[in-house]
Amino acid sequence: MTQAVDRPVSRPANRIAARFAACREQGRTALIPFITGGDPTADMTVPLMHRLVASGADLIELGVPFSDPIADGPVIQRATERALAQGMSLGGLLELVRTFRAEDQDTPVVLMGYLNPIEVMGYADFAAQAADAGVDGVLIVDVPPEEGHDLVDALKSQGLDLVYLLAPTSDAGRIERIGAIASGFVYYVSVKGVTGAGNLDLDAVTDKLALIRSRIDLPVGVGFGIKDAATAAKVAGIADAVIVGSAIVGRIEALVERPAEIPDAVGDFVDSLRQAIDKA
Repeated sequence: MTQAVDRPVSRPANRIAARFAACREQGRTALIPFITGGDPTADMTVPLMHRLVASGADLIELGVPFSDPIADGPVIQRATERALAQGMSLGGLLELVRTFRAEDQDTPVVLMGYLNPIEVMGYADFAAQAADAGVDGVLIVDVPPEEGHDLVDALKSQGLDLVYLLAPTSDAGRIERIGAIASGFVYYVSVKGVTGAGNLDLDAVTDKLALIRSRIDLPVGVGFGIKDAATAAKVAGIADAVIVGSAIVGRIEALVERPAEIPDAVGDFVDSLRQAIDKA
């Protein structure tokens, strides 16, 4: 178990809410890029996070490597394997967030992962260390709200937002149950299947977002089916946030043997997303 550190990080109150409020005031849709912590190396993660911000990211979703990423498609699965091969762990990832916070106190960071590493660390220890490192929110894919009471209590006690997934199959009752416990924002999975799968049906997403907003008073981010700038622009017209993961991680994978080229490749792509979203 990673021991608590004695280097506290100043943590502004509710960075996620503040960032979405700023986006609303400025009349723009938030951009949330995803990368896997430790991919392709731990040393590259923090510079990549800063490059994402410089390229227009409003929030960063940081994947916690896990050996059985059941919600993720092949691209992110392979990223997880690369990170684990480099020795990345949940504790190591929190240290990367702490390093990021030394230079960036404003950009919200949301961890996306699975329950097992948190159970190993312990709910209370994880929540305390995550908040201390500068994490703002947590999305745990395999913890339904009906079964996560202890984890929810631990996270809320540290002021961490709980981001939940909603799917095309989520009915009104399910949406209301999520709305009763979620905070920060909710993540709408725009296609059935794993990350990087399927093609986005904009009309279906528009209809579902109307149902979600009728029952949840939180920003709604849309992800899982956004592969390029054109699709990002379309989603920007209906969502509060555009979430892009596999398309970014795929660019990292393509340059694993030429790591010096990764920051520019990722930065240029995210910049193209930002420009397309702002023009929408």
